[in-house]
Amino acid sequence: MATIAGVEDVDRVTEIIARAFAADPVWGVALTRPDGGTDHRAAYWRPYVEGALRFSSVYLSDEGSAVAVWLPPGEDEMTTEQEAGVRAVVEGNLPTSSQAAMFDLWDRFAAAQPQHPPHAYLSLLATHPDSSGRGVGQRLLRENLQQFDAQGLPTYLESTNPANNHRYERAGYVALGRFESTFDGAPITTMWRRAGGT
Repeated sequence: MATIAGVEDVDRVTEIIARAFAADPVWGVALTRPDGGTDHRAAYWRPYVEGALRFSSVYLSDEGSAVAVWLPPGEDEMTTEQEAGVRAVVEGNLPTSSQAAMFDLWDRFAAAQPQHPPHAYLSLLATHPDSSGRGVGQRLLRENLQQFDAQGLPTYLESTNPANNHRYERAGYVALGRFESTFDGAPITTMWRRAGGT
């Protein structure tokens, strides 16, 4: 049974996300400095976690190795202050050209997300690499989706790794569209799931 993460879980949740997305085709590239440095990744992801904690919508799997970060309908991922913190991480760690690419990438994510009908947004789904391949993340996703189905609420996500698309399709998602990363053209698939997965 998944648990709702609290402030005491922020470090653990952030670590899982930073480790899980280290090799992601989009974020692994976007968050690597030209010198190969990656020590800023946790600082980048932390405000996303803290932003969702406002809504008690960050879930940890029962064994604590997978996390799902959700946002309720119509809510922003972060407060103005939290977004400024992420921007500072980008500006303090990436060269000017990469900063521009990152901010453009943010705009592409925002432009791709549908505004209607109201839906829950899966901002991040991550499994610690030590537990990958065991279906932990997918079990957590299914459990979360049961809650949204009970509310009659559709859900939306962006898949930054094509290898995961079929997993989302098994959970009832269908592809809405696609856009590309501003860093290397890696594909990002937008996906939608109707309430009930039908």
